[in-house]
Amino acid sequence: MIALHRSFVTDSPRILVIRNRYIGDTVLAIPFLRNLRRRFPDAVIDVLVEPGAGQILADCPYKNELVVWERPQRVNEVVPGSLANVIATARWLRTKRYDRAYILKRSLSTGLLAWLAGIPHRVGAAKDGRGLLLSRRVPYHKERHEVELSLDLLRADGIEVDDGHNENWVAADAGAKADRLVSGLPLVRPRVFLAPRSTDEERNWPLDRMAEVIRWLIEDRGCEIVLCGAETDLVTHRQLSAALPPPTATHLHDFSRECSLREAAALVSRMDLCVGVDSGLPHVAASFGVPVVTLSGAADPRQWHPWKTQAEVVAAADGSRSMLGITVGQVQAATDRLFAAAGIEAKAQRRGTCGASTSAAACGASTCAAAAIVTRLSRLRRVCNYSGRRCRKRQKQPDERWPAICFVVRRFFVREPSPAPIRA
Repeated sequence: MIALHRSFVTDSPRILVIRNRYIGDTVLAIPFLRNLRRRFPDAVIDVLVEPGAGQILADCPYKNELVVWERPQRVNEVVPGSLANVIATARWLRTKRYDRAYILKRSLSTGLLAWLAGIPHRVGAAKDGRGLLLSRRVPYHKERHEVELSLDLLRADGIEVDDGHNENWVAADAGAKADRLVSGLPLVRPRVFLAPRSTDEERNWPLDRMAEVIRWLIEDRGCEIVLCGAETDLVTHRQLSAALPPPTATHLHDFSRECSLREAAALVSRMDLCVGVDSGLPHVAASFGVPVVTLSGAADPRQWHPWKTQAEVVAAADGSRSMLGITVGQVQAATDRLFAAAGIEAKAQRRGTCGASTSAAACGASTCAAAAIVTRLSRLRRVCNYSGRRCRKRQKQPDERWPAICFVVRRFFVREPSPAPIRA
């Protein structure tokens, strides 16, 4: 009798999703994980991640466990002990008895890892010479977005997928910290998160041009600029601040030393706009639906543009992949277009009217509540007027209770809009 592996006779398999490497790559796995969970609601779904970037999936409800892959540090593209590390990790993964592996990270080492771990059903893109290590090889189309490339693995397995929409989550503690950090920012000035640096030097833009964009956002657009990066970004942040006139620099806020990656993601979710080079946190911003202006150079924008959010991708006008070909004027024009399309200034004004210091969604809820109070107040006013007219016709003293109620509601529950502060 042929013994079938249990992954083919049950809807509760043990599944490993391999999505190691960078923050942006990792957050773009969320649509994949959602569709995988929808197909296997009772499965164990673990995600293999890097020690740092994996935090971005800490609050994702579609996974069971984050499995951290500690890897040797690269030195001049040579990885001493890499094969030994893969073998040791595979030996440990074998004890978990996974039935399926979906390999989102396209590399020879990830294919080898799943094969050595003894996972019988291994699905991945046939790229980088790892086709022989896979049990299901999926064609790789480099012109497709990274999210679609991941969903292609599910399609190849006969799993129906949705529209790939974005989503992300903020834990209560991280959200509370983000709210505390932004509470000191002026309410009616648009809040712009800036991502000025990538770990890939080819994706970085000259700092003098970035500083000019910051100055323009603060002085001409009336924005507050928020920075929040890793410790390695602090030097860049200090250089940008030093390049600004002192009065302008007071509107540049660096929270890097105060936030973990989860808290930085929560902070990004409280922003009105994100502007930056092609790096991880702009992808995080897109996952929260924050509009994004991204400066694209070495990476193919077809594969790495901000996913499913209002966005502007700025590339060199001469068609090259050089960041030096991107001008300050291009970034300003793209930002102007997104300001208009996303109604960013109007959102900031509503936040000031509400007196709320949290997210735009919270401000919207407060606006609805205020609108309901105003509607009720109008009805009360009509009742008061009608009551007064009837009393005058009957030559009776009008009831003074309704005007008193109207006064109390207006005085204590309806916040009048506050004037916008003068821009620096």
